[in-house]
Amino acid sequence: MRVLHVDTAAGWRGGQNQVLLSARGMAARGHEVTIACRAGGILEGRARSAGIDVQALPFRGDWSPSAAVLLARLAHRVHPEVVHAHDPHALAAALVIAAPRVASRRVDFAIHGRASRWKYGRCRRILAVSGAVAAVLRRDGIARDRVRVVYEGVPDRRAEPGGRAMLEALGVPMTSPVVGTVAALTDHKDHRTLLSAAARVPGAHFVIIGDGAERAALQVQAAELGLGTRVIFAGFREDLDRLIPAFDVFCLSSKMEGLGTSLLDAMCFARPVVATAAGGIPEAVEDGVTGRVVPVQDPAALAAALVAVLEDAPERARLGAEGRRRFESRFSADRMVEATLAVYAEIA
Repeated sequence: MRVLHVDTAAGWRGGQNQVLLSARGMAARGHEVTIACRAGGILEGRARSAGIDVQALPFRGDWSPSAAVLLARLAHRVHPEVVHAHDPHALAAALVIAAPRVASRRVDFAIHGRASRWKYGRCRRILAVSGAVAAVLRRDGIARDRVRVVYEGVPDRRAEPGGRAMLEALGVPMTSPVVGTVAALTDHKDHRTLLSAAARVPGAHFVIIGDGAERAALQVQAAELGLGTRVIFAGFREDLDRLIPAFDVFCLSSKMEGLGTSLLDAMCFARPVVATAAGGIPEAVEDGVTGRVVPVQDPAALAAALVAVLEDAPERARLGAEGRRRFESRFSADRMVEATLAVYAEIA
């Protein structure tokens, strides 16, 4: 099958990781894969390093006429059987291509405006990364028979050594329990609730990995709460396979979330998870089974769950092991690739 993946982001988040994992998995299965992505973006370099055919285009915003024209020329040359638009801007550009189309939807907020509904309505299939996202799509008028749930996935791999030493280098004492999170510092990830909860969790250090527009405001909040050195803003990191396994608990405090691939990384490494009941999170983290789930924007409940898990080593081990089993059965990258290809087969 000839597949053209389109992604317009300049940075690197869960969505771009899913593009690369999909492309690599499909190429390994013998499919002809091309990625059209933003020139100079992180995905361009990583896809080239992975040996994927990459075409860098001047994507800018929701409608980039020059990028759309170049994308049409690329499609004419590649002649893809499936065009997979991985973000809303990519979908806008892909509408100029006269070929079957698939779109991904990774967020659980509503589709706003007639233009967005028209864009998604033009797609033969829409891949929702969770049942919660699928429900939002149906509620906003997308025909049920066009929506398929394909859970995001991450590679199955072993923890890399040296994580605890790296945490110490960041300022975490050897004897301190560690709560870690990996998420862009944006409003919907709701680190504000996490910081408010941190003030109620004595003795633990909180390592926040990620960057974004909210960083300065979050640092001010941490100072106002008197958290001092107990909260470490580690920024964007490339060494997550060392750091995440060194966390005692992984926490995600989102108020809106399609699923959350960082949760899947934590489950892969058998880390116990405490998270909010936002979007598709409860489809991965089952309260009391694979982790603890608390209401959205409830610092007291989040803190209580963190304290309970941190104080119970056997429970941490049990939750981590159950999370690992849930990952193996539902959230590996291989399963994501196979499920995506099954949807492609419906329309190719």
